Amino acid sequence: MGTQSVHKSAETIWSIAARQHGVVSRRQLLSLGWHPEAIKHRMRKGRLHPIRRGVYAVGRPLLTERGNWMAAVLAAGPDAFLSHRTAAALWGIRPARANLEGTRLVDLTVEAHRRPRCVGVRLHRVHALVDEDRAERDGIPVTSPFRTLIDLALVLPLGELERAINEADRLGWIDPETLRSMAEARTGQHGVGPLRAVLDRRTFTLTDSELERRFIRLVRRAGLPVPLTQHLVNGVRVDFYWPELRLIVETDGLRYHRTPSQQAKDRIRDQGHAAQGFIVLRFTHAQVAFDAGGVISTLRAVMSRQRPTLWTR
Repeated sequence: MGTQSVHKSAETIWSIAARQHGVVSRRQLLSLGWHPEAIKHRMRKGRLHPIRRGVYAVGRPLLTERGNWMAAVLAAGPDAFLSHRTAAALWGIRPARANLEGTRLVDLTVEAHRRPRCVGVRLHRVHALVDEDRAERDGIPVTSPFRTLIDLALVLPLGELERAINEADRLGWIDPETLRSMAEARTGQHGVGPLRAVLDRRTFTLTDSELERRFIRLVRRAGLPVPLTQHLVNGVRVDFYWPELRLIVETDGLRYHRTPSQQAKDRIRDQGHAAQGFIVLRFTHAQVAFDAGGVISTLRAVMSRQRPTLWTR
């Protein structure tokens, strides 16, 4: 290899390393025409530093967290992807956490027929990743936010899974309505069941008649009189109304993700009622269905303050 070719090769390696957070693979070096002895020579000179099997840090051995993740992907070979907890950390929907030994295992997904030997890696094998499961962030192959949440559903308690969904929604990676429809198309796939269990609680809706029956049962348990339903107050129709308590209860359309426009209209309506001296409470369908105790205690507290003489229990 001539001097000009050597300089060009060095520039190429530096550009590759820059894209890959400071690391290159032996496979990449060989594909550029490097002889194995040339790799050994640069290792002796301190220009290449072994990080993982067949992966080297270029220039200096210190790597960022992303550099370590990229090194793990390169060591696992073609079609390896960060996944599960590590993918969640890369997408920013869940922090990276050390295990009991104080180290952070890297979660990788590879095709089922492959068994790469990688230290410090938690390996997950699948028959295939479809296109919507594959993504790249900061130059690192990673499972898509959708696939990452499915994988997290297999390893996280439901409370932590819900927090990850909330964060993915907040960051704009995927909204829960889209997530719900995509999950429905994957019925039967491992991880989809727990994911839908969380989403069902947040996107849960009842028909008007079923909602009314359930809510009236909670009203009676709270000791309140039966309210008027679908009554006009201040020129707008409200879900439940107690004239004697000047209390209005609305049960939102209660999809998981209400638009800013819908939320603004709700606030304007509520403010109009408040200006006329009414108390307005909003409960979600999921609260009515799954959090009876919370709804009852709230109703009782408001009734106790508004009209103590109506307290019957």
